[in-house]
Amino acid sequence: MRERQAFTGLRILDFTQVLAGPFATQQLAQLGADVIKIEARDVGDITRGLMSSGADGMAPSFLTCNLGKRSLTLDLKHPQAKEIVFKLVETSDAVVENFKPGTIERLGFGYEAIRAVKPDIVYASISGYGQSGPKAALPAFDGAIQAASGMMSISGHPETGPVRTGYFSVDMSTALNAAFALSAALFRRHATGEGQRLDISMMDTAFMMQAPQISNYLVNGTLPELMGNASPTKQPSANVFATADGYIQVVGLRENQVRALMQVVGREDLYEAHPEPVQRVKAREAFFAVLRPAFAAEPTAHWLAVLEEAGVPAAPIQDLAQSVSDEQVQHRLALTRIPNPDDSGASIDVVSASHMSEPAPPVVQRSAPTLGEHTDAILAELGYSEDSIDELRSNAVV
Repeated sequence: MRERQAFTGLRILDFTQVLAGPFATQQLAQLGADVIKIEARDVGDITRGLMSSGADGMAPSFLTCNLGKRSLTLDLKHPQAKEIVFKLVETSDAVVENFKPGTIERLGFGYEAIRAVKPDIVYASISGYGQSGPKAALPAFDGAIQAASGMMSISGHPETGPVRTGYFSVDMSTALNAAFALSAALFRRHATGEGQRLDISMMDTAFMMQAPQISNYLVNGTLPELMGNASPTKQPSANVFATADGYIQVVGLRENQVRALMQVVGREDLYEAHPEPVQRVKAREAFFAVLRPAFAAEPTAHWLAVLEEAGVPAAPIQDLAQSVSDEQVQHRLALTRIPNPDDSGASIDVVSASHMSEPAPPVVQRSAPTLGEHTDAILAELGYSEDSIDELRSNAVV
């Protein structure tokens, strides 16, 4: 028998799409919540067709952000939709939306309207810049927030300029921020019986992710430089180096690690000539003149073995094919195998759990839903008869 999970018995009404919102609610689904995903008729979540060559509406990015949910298609602008939504609200513990601020209020499902139906509801709004303020109405996507928040100003090489991350760093960190906020609000609701409104913004999250750099600027007035793959400490012993067959990230920051690194390359004398971190920063090029050719002379595997034995932190620069096959990733159960939605009978792996815990770890309840897959079942749970459901469908409500 499966152990009761943290959110078993809770229902989350999910109006979100793309990445940040869906990945946030998926965290709750993997911890037992019944997450009902409300999708537009015919098109659904726009991520269903993004970054995919298929036309089945089950793009990989959609799959990995909507595991375990149930899908209900609904035209939110139809007058009859309000009855369905409010019936769902009566049985829900939280509502999550990531429309452009003001949109869901115009549809009639804003916080005040929902709270009138369920006074203790936890209501989370996820947006680019927040629900209020001079930029609240601006549309926001991951790249725009990376630019506006200063993230791109501290990433890149001096020679080529700022760069954005190769993954959706703001979307995915906002998702985890939102999942934490929802968890905290649901715990508070359990303790006090009170619901609350959550206002989660991508911009706020981007600042939180840069807290050390931003705080350093606020305290010392120092703007970070573009330093490529170098450590923010500017230590020459912490950088990416080309090897004979790839690249390796070396993070020698403690004194014993720096000494060991220079011993490994046969130049402990250089360390002894510059025993203080501030001295090594000034002598960066002298250290690079030794380290770069040394690393380039041997393959990555050689350096990993040598540096591990010497106690110097290092890791290979792996591509995604290598990283998903990493024995530690496999051990941590970070991937989940689900049936391929193309009905081929094959299975595919997607990213799922973010932590391990016993006796009730995150579990994928079901694969990501096809568009409207659970519409009839959810409506039946709300008391609609087969004839009523047929009528709703013929009226283009669902």
